[in-house]
Amino acid sequence: MRALATWSGAIAGLLLILVGSLIPAAVLLPVAELPPRLLSLPSTWQVPALLLCALVCGPRSGVMAAVAYITVGLVDLPVFHDGGGLDYVQTPAFGYLAGFVPAAWLTGRLAHQAGMNDLARLTLAGIAGVITIQLCGILNLLLGTVLSRWNESLPDLLFSYSLGPLLAQLTLCVAIALIALPIRRLLWIE
Repeated sequence: MRALATWSGAIAGLLLILVGSLIPAAVLLPVAELPPRLLSLPSTWQVPALLLCALVCGPRSGVMAAVAYITVGLVDLPVFHDGGGLDYVQTPAFGYLAGFVPAAWLTGRLAHQAGMNDLARLTLAGIAGVITIQLCGILNLLLGTVLSRWNESLPDLLFSYSLGPLLAQLTLCVAIALIALPIRRLLWIE
């Protein structure tokens, strides 16, 4: 039964990540007018979808979904931000994608400890996942800069890939915790 739950969580997580990569993130502005205004964020729902899978389904399902997503993108299906294929490994963005695997594991491990059915703790578990993705991506940028693999300067790359989307991704951690909490309660996850 546990294997079935793990596999179904991984498949659901993969589908969430694939769909999330297509949806731009936005926040409703609290104004008293109709229709409500949206503030676009420089991110998609891709990272929050991965973290949501790990928060609800656990580390195994999260890691399996992350590995499946990376595999789908590397076999030349254009599911990544700038396409796909094996050549994507040589781009500055690949370090962030590689960070999906440890981020899913860490987020799932943290979320499935006793006493984690709390909005603040789930948000912090999501933030730990975002920080893990960022650290893996920054490590790739630093390594690529040392090896002269990138045409852009390190500060430009850090702004484009890390600092630009970071605040949006941290904001979305609250949103995924708000989504994960009732799902976890519905599924009796403690």
